[in-house]
Amino acid sequence: MYTIKTLNNIAECGLNVFKENYKIDNDSKNPDGILLRSFNMHGMELDSNVKAIARAGAGVNNIPVDAYTERGVVVFNTPGANANAVKELVLTSLMASSRNLFAGVSWAKSLDGKGEEIPKLVEAGKKQFAGKEIKGKTLGIIGLGAIGARVANDALDLDMDVIGFDPFISVDTAWNLARNVQRAMTIEQLFENSDYITVHVPLLDATRGMFNEKAFSIMKDGVHILNFSRGELVNEKDMAAALESGKVGKYITDFPNEAVLKMKNAVPIPHLGASTKESEENCAIMAAQQVKEFLETGNIRNSVNFPNAFIPYTGKRRVTVYHKNVPNMVGQITNVLSNYSLNIADMVNRSRGDHAYTMIDIDNKFNGDLTPTLEEEVGQIEGVVTVRII
Repeated sequence: MYTIKTLNNIAECGLNVFKENYKIDNDSKNPDGILLRSFNMHGMELDSNVKAIARAGAGVNNIPVDAYTERGVVVFNTPGANANAVKELVLTSLMASSRNLFAGVSWAKSLDGKGEEIPKLVEAGKKQFAGKEIKGKTLGIIGLGAIGARVANDALDLDMDVIGFDPFISVDTAWNLARNVQRAMTIEQLFENSDYITVHVPLLDATRGMFNEKAFSIMKDGVHILNFSRGELVNEKDMAAALESGKVGKYITDFPNEAVLKMKNAVPIPHLGASTKESEENCAIMAAQQVKEFLETGNIRNSVNFPNAFIPYTGKRRVTVYHKNVPNMVGQITNVLSNYSLNIADMVNRSRGDHAYTMIDIDNKFNGDLTPTLEEEVGQIEGVVTVRII
């Protein structure tokens, strides 16, 4: 019996993934798995029994990933589960800001109380909100992952020209990308040629403040920039100056703060990118499925700290070992198995940074009494962090 604990409200459809052999106990002190959304786990005491944590969302800033990595706790996120929700809001904001819809609606509401004069005032004042159509304009997309690829394909259907930049694009994403998406060889090429720019990359040292005075100087005058990834991707001082001068025509961001609210022609959206019922449910189901698969089979998909590893599960006894990524580790593990006359049916070894993960399926049937002895002996190998026999 596995115990699952939730630290936030998780959609019921996600919890329903855990059926027989599972117990949902939010008061448990020693669960096998934890599901959460935005709960801050920094400073939280974690029982040694916890094997897996899954965030129903993409970002994991609320989880002390490095500390859990050293303890051998796998941390999952749910990339792509909210991609459609974010894509829809990006395209909505792209069109609405281009047509000055947000400012126009706000102005129209300010006419409350003018009575019969309102229609006449609307006709007289609407010209100040005249915008431009996106058809035939160029959309630059930085980051062509789950969200960026969807934005690219749908923007083409809106008769836009699309140029994308992603030096780390995966093969799977490339297959899903429409052939008419043009490839920018450098980010500067994208800056130079785009009327609108939307960014879909993680916050890293290399991307922090990537929208700055130098970047703006390369862009077209009046460019619109959409940020539904992370607020810190933008140097706010430089953005404020670019908006004031008109170099940047609009800055649409899902991450408002005091500085953003003071910017001319900034469109602050209250972090609504993934705020849909469907997105919440998709994330909950995906998070639950990943934890369930790991607990039952040892397979890992979409981990932010462990390497992804997969062997089709056939019901054979499986040994999983998380260990330091050092020479002869696999040899030492297999030597222990051979000492017990256990034959290897299948094996996978994947590394990620300083650590690696090894899964071994055993051909022999062996008595359950052997399990604790085998776990203990493998666990005594220098550099081994955790051992599980499934």
